Amino acid sequence: MVLLLAQGPLHTRYGDFTEYLFYDGRRESIAIVMGEVAGRRGVLCRVHSHCTSAHVFNGVECDCREQMAMAQEKVQRAGAGIIVWLDQDGKGNGRMAELLTAALKAEGVAQTEAYARLGYPRDARSFDGAAEILKFFGVGSVTLMSNNPEKAGGLRACGITVAGTEALTVVPDNPLVEKTLRDKVRYQNHTIEL
Repeated sequence: MVLLLAQGPLHTRYGDFTEYLFYDGRRESIAIVMGEVAGRRGVLCRVHSHCTSAHVFNGVECDCREQMAMAQEKVQRAGAGIIVWLDQDGKGNGRMAELLTAALKAEGVAQTEAYARLGYPRDARSFDGAAEILKFFGVGSVTLMSNNPEKAGGLRACGITVAGTEALTVVPDNPLVEKTLRDKVRYQNHTIEL
């Protein structure tokens, strides 16, 4: 169960959102909402996991920062939508697990496979909290902005109607991002056009 702790305006380069801070008894989650979403069908929705490397330190190995920007821009163009941010760094394994994978990644091992070699789940994320937040807002159904079919499956398993998906295709601007995207297609079945 998620509890709403606070809400307030959030002014971004992609327009004005309302930010809602939730707590599930262990960690906080955030939803940023633009326009009316209650009762609407096909609401543009992004479920986004925190990435310290990209969001805090401007890391260039992944497409997390770019996907967040693309999602906000799409919501702005549509005039309505919701983005749910989950505190699930390192595919839910945490920051330490991600740091420990560095040596394996330097050898060319994919991130998810590096987690497995170190004894972590390939992907430990849960989308239950995101589903509870979408229910809190009374969203009828979502058009999920994601390349990850497991994310749509996770929301459906929690009772959220996913009416469709929209890809967030990042054009790789360096070899590290290109490798990450290829690994996502190969090991995680992401629907990315390379």
